[in-house]
This record gives sequence, C-alpha cells and structure tokens, in this order.
Amino acid sequence: MSSTNHIAPITLSLAADPSLARLVRMTAANVAALSSMSVDRVEDVRMAAEEAFIYACSVEEGATVDISFAVDAQHVAMDFLLSAEPVAEPEADNPAAYAGLILTAVCDVYEKSDAPVRLHLELKADI
Repeated sequence: MSSTNHIAPITLSLAADPSLARLVRMTAANVAALSSMSVDRVEDVRMAAEEAFIYACSVEEGATVDISFAVDAQHVAMDFLLSAEPVAEPEADNPAAYAGLILTAVCDVYEKSDAPVRLHLELKADI
C-alpha cells in the first residue's frame, strides 16, 4: 500500500455502553492492520480506542457514540463524537478520569474539544 493510498472512511455508531468496548477494540485493531504498523503499534491503537470509548461511556451513557476511522500506510486516526453539549469531567473515582493521561501517552496526537465533545486521536505507523 502506498502512503497516498487511503482506505475509504470507516465508521461505527453504537450506544455508549461499556459492554460494547470489545467491539470498538476489535474494529480499531482491524483498521490498524490495514496500515504498516507493527503488532505492538496495533495494540496501542486497540488500547487507545478502548480508553476513548470508556471515556465516551462516562460522558453520556446510553447515548450514541459515532466513531470514524481514517487509515493509510502511515497512520490511523480516530474521531469519537460524544455529545453536542459540553459535559463535566468524570469524577476522580471513575475509570474514565485517567483516559486523558493514557491517551496522551499512547497517541501521537490527542485532542479533546468541547461543544461538540469530540476526541481526536492519531497514531503513526512505526514500520
């Protein structure tokens, strides 16, 4: 696959229900496998997708979360659209409270915006 060869957009829309995290993880891992990432970097994508989804579930449980994936040979990008309204940060005892720390450590780009609440993640290929 050449670096200019983009795969058609991949989208996933599902309820913000933590029991669906496995679906998000597996989709992210399969998307990452379309790039030139190593197995370890695919695992990073999988972990980042799970953390972002767990955060999404804490924002507005039961609402719909729209996840879009962009992939080419050089990187994977994920956008999680969570809510049209600004929301409070998760409480310290909530597992999602640490999502930002983990996403900052794992992702090459991690951006969080309010109104609409959106997470943008990018992970570059390592091969």
